Amino acid sequence: MKVKVIPVLEDNYMYLVIEELTREAVAVDVAVPKRLLEIVGREGVSLTAVLTTHHHWDHARGNPELARLRPGLAVLGADERIFSLTRRLAHGEELRFGAIHVRCLLTPGHTAGHMSYFLWEDDCPDPPALFSGDALSVAGCGSCLEGSAQQMYQSLAELGTLPPETKVFCGHEHTLSNLEFAQKVEPCNDHVRAKLSWAKKRDEDDVPTVPSTLGEERLYNPFLRVAEEPVRKFTGKAVPADVLETLCKERARFEQAGEPRQPQARALLALQWGLLSAAPHE
Repeated sequence: MKVKVIPVLEDNYMYLVIEELTREAVAVDVAVPKRLLEIVGREGVSLTAVLTTHHHWDHARGNPELARLRPGLAVLGADERIFSLTRRLAHGEELRFGAIHVRCLLTPGHTAGHMSYFLWEDDCPDPPALFSGDALSVAGCGSCLEGSAQQMYQSLAELGTLPPETKVFCGHEHTLSNLEFAQKVEPCNDHVRAKLSWAKKRDEDDVPTVPSTLGEERLYNPFLRVAEEPVRKFTGKAVPADVLETLCKERARFEQAGEPRQPQARALLALQWGLLSAAPHE
């Protein structure tokens, strides 16, 4: 399994997942279809399906044009509002693309119909991959727009049960600001400090910060650490959903008070990640 990380728009990511034996490929969150098809052609793969995490335009706006250019293409997701949806998926449903298994995980909160996708291959040394859209990002999560704090907590808790080695491919490059907020929440967390230093270097080099791993996220992502005493102390709450709700409100205030950043990786066309790799290569 090979994942092409494709920066688009201002700070979005779309992805191309390639099953290397059959050369079958699936795309995740298509926002700029022509760029995707350029990479499909360059890789010499057969695009068979699109997995859409949620209906927001920056994750689904490319579906109609892609469907027009590739008649018969399956466009899959959990929300009927997704552009050009051909089949609605259910929580827990499993798909198969060549040797790649896909487990569909409904993760409401950011939107009511948000679906995350957990991918793996049997008998493969590479770790599994999670395409989390706006449900979970590096050191953060998306804002709670259509669900309750309890729903978002349950969604994140379910994602947190996946194997720690799982690579996290999220929908946006918000890592630097997320880590700056995480440092405000836990100023004594050495994992936050180290990851923030790393992210600043990536920002200077204009290189994406995806993927992370779930094991890493548990060490520095405050939204996965709502049971930890420093996070509870910061929020003044004890019930996990209440802690999460307060974190979301404080994160919004933090973002409003901050200076706007130049998004990372705007000039990059695509980066190829082997799921075990420590660095991108073409």
